[in-house]
Amino acid sequence: MKKRKIMLLTIGILLMIVFIFFGTIHYKMTQYVDTEPSKNADYLIILGAKVNSETPSLALQYRIDAAAEYAKENENTILIASGGQGPGEDITEAEAMRRELVDKGIPESRIFLEDRSTSTYENIKFSKQFIPEDAKLGIIVTNDYHLYRSVQIAKDAGLTVEGLPAKTPQITLLKAYSREYLSVTKYYIEKYLLK
Repeated sequence: MKKRKIMLLTIGILLMIVFIFFGTIHYKMTQYVDTEPSKNADYLIILGAKVNSETPSLALQYRIDAAAEYAKENENTILIASGGQGPGEDITEAEAMRRELVDKGIPESRIFLEDRSTSTYENIKFSKQFIPEDAKLGIIVTNDYHLYRSVQIAKDAGLTVEGLPAKTPQITLLKAYSREYLSVTKYYIEKYLLK
């Protein structure tokens, strides 16, 4: 009987720790949902997402829309479209973004293509080559649930950045947040435990 009580207590404590841990991650993620970035940033890095053949997924379209709106209001900001080509994609994510941005009136001369990356880490790593040497402030553009980790990765890479949240499609909300909890956990493990 005593062993059973100890076991139940241990399970209860572990569940409470897990609940607090994921609750903390959720809180940090939601802090970026309504964030308002500074005006006149030197550059935007728009993170890639799924392209269906040559058509941006809704998640990517929301990122493009947010970036285009900012770019129109801040005409000296350059845009780095970051994303390679994955399964089921006939063009790179960067190229899909470029096409949409041009359609929305953003001059091609302001758009740089980073078309090799396959992860958020690579988005940041490979985009750095397009950042002007005298740049002081950048902005990461991605769906709101993904913004916290993306900004942390960019800061880890030595960039001074803020976040510009794009909407997350309602249909993918549960799946997106669930996967991101695990991705943030992996990020913490790699950053703090495996160094």
